[in-house]
Amino acid sequence: MAQNNSEYCDYRSPLATRYASEEMRFNFSDQKKFSTWRQLWIYLAKAEMDLGLSITQEQIAEMERHKDDIDFKAAAKEEKATRHDVMAHVHVFGDQCPKAAPIIHLGATSCYVGDNTDLIVLRDGFDILLPKLAAVIKRLAQFALDNRSIPTLGFTHLQPAQLTTVGKRATLWLQELLMDERAIRRARNDLRFRGVKGTTGTQASFLQLFNGDSEKVKLLDHAVTRMAGFEKYYAVTGQTYTRKVDLECINALGSLGATVHKICSDIRILANMKEIEEPFERTQIGSSAMPYKRNPMRSERCCSIARHLMTLVNNCLQTAANQWMERTLDDSANRRITLAEAYLSADVVLMTLQNITEGLVVYPKVIARHIAQELPFMSAENVIMAMVKAGGDRQVCHEKIRVLSHEAGAQVKQHGKDNDLVDRIRNDKYFEPILDRLDSLLDPSTFVGRAPDQVIEFLKEEVYPVLENYKGQEVKPVELSI
Repeated sequence: MAQNNSEYCDYRSPLATRYASEEMRFNFSDQKKFSTWRQLWIYLAKAEMDLGLSITQEQIAEMERHKDDIDFKAAAKEEKATRHDVMAHVHVFGDQCPKAAPIIHLGATSCYVGDNTDLIVLRDGFDILLPKLAAVIKRLAQFALDNRSIPTLGFTHLQPAQLTTVGKRATLWLQELLMDERAIRRARNDLRFRGVKGTTGTQASFLQLFNGDSEKVKLLDHAVTRMAGFEKYYAVTGQTYTRKVDLECINALGSLGATVHKICSDIRILANMKEIEEPFERTQIGSSAMPYKRNPMRSERCCSIARHLMTLVNNCLQTAANQWMERTLDDSANRRITLAEAYLSADVVLMTLQNITEGLVVYPKVIARHIAQELPFMSAENVIMAMVKAGGDRQVCHEKIRVLSHEAGAQVKQHGKDNDLVDRIRNDKYFEPILDRLDSLLDPSTFVGRAPDQVIEFLKEEVYPVLENYKGQEVKPVELSI
């Protein structure tokens, strides 16, 4: 087969080409990675100079001029020769900075740039995701408020149960998203810097550089950590920071995936019932064969990618479990894939869910029709209590309702007809004492308990305080390109 240089003749991850945002793609790009390596070499040189090593400001300035000027082809050629990515970039950076070449990477091991860059990328990835999660929470909170008083069938075991409201159901989704926000924010704030630790974490090379001055080695570690924007470093490391850190980060994202999957599964079920519908554009096509279809493709996409996101947690578990002694390299290739895909996947599901929540459509009349099919059965206790208050015998009334309910149920299940229990009650002389109140006894709004109040209380006490943390970080509406 003829080959050419077209990008379309090479594998490209759908996460990058179809779904994820530009900012998250850049966060995991080679440009971000290797310019951060160079920035870390600059931090190290600055701190070493400040602590008395023979490094000049001229060398620092030369490195700073070329921080973002990366010759990727030269680096690839060098890596092919050396089979070592860090040394390849040390050599290429040194070629660009001949004056600084002798002091680039001074005293450091590969994980100084590799692991510290990963920690910066993980932190920055969280900073991209958290405002997007807040945007979803904000829009879903408004949806819950707007629909707090619309009665709808509750479902247990996916069978009709006592009524709730459309808005109250949305608070169940919100509650899980708030838990995810807390977990992700905690994982972000718990991140520390690997710092300046040397080949097996003992800082032996730096102790030698500073002629055995342990205090200067500690000051070096603190200085570089602060330059990189971290408050703390991990007190002890092997050659790498513990891969439990990756696990904590991806576990928080995987948990978000589970939440999004549950929310969008609910939306898909409700779309099947025609009670709620995700945005559907005027020119959108639901099926190549069935032009009438309005498939919930956004919710399906969320479920699909969330499922992938959830599986990545187990990958991180395996990596953490298989780190031998001070480190083993079988984590490297795995992490290049897993960490990026987890963040890109989380980015996709949040943007897609935001798009969904910005255009969710509720169909109250369809919901009311479904309530009408089930509410007569659910209202039996109200009818019995009303009859007892009117002087009736509870046991007699219970038996009357039981018989009529079974007759009405047979009409629904065996003949496909509407539930006619109310008509049967109206036509039974036994119930004459309460017929003038029957409509009020069957008012759906009287069956939702405190649901509307619960929505307001939940938003005020739980949701709005969290959203306060994101003022000034508002996210624009999401328009999906595909």
